[in-house]
Amino acid sequence: MVAAIELKSQVGPSFGNNFNNRTEEAIGNAVDLRRAYEAGSIGRVPPWLGYVFMLEESPRSTAPVRIAATPFQADSAFSNMSYKERYRILCSRLVSDGLYDAACFVTSTKDPELPIHEPDPALSFNALRSAITARAAYIRELRERQG
Repeated sequence: MVAAIELKSQVGPSFGNNFNNRTEEAIGNAVDLRRAYEAGSIGRVPPWLGYVFMLEESPRSTAPVRIAATPFQADSAFSNMSYKERYRILCSRLVSDGLYDAACFVTSTKDPELPIHEPDPALSFNALRSAITARAAYIRELRERQG
């Protein structure tokens, strides 16, 4: 395996439960693939992992929500943030924490006439394309050196 890209999306109305599920899936899938590599199950080159997420932009996904009461201290970065902002933070952290090599986060309404939004330039289609291009060049160079 040279690369894998996970594609996920979410539409309303149940943003809260789905946010938790998508977060668990993204983290779990990355950890599973990294462990498979460490076990020698998927090749000699660490796989490049990408994550693409599209969120329905609606009043329920863009309005601030409170953090549910739990016995543990919640991450204050998510306090009073919308699900749109929480997904942006998630995608950014997936990359900064080294779980994924690149991520793309976009939003769109149900109206096909309206454009897709890219809330963070570091998580844009262009940034993802650049990361994929760099990975392809790296793999090409490895293959040329191996003859």
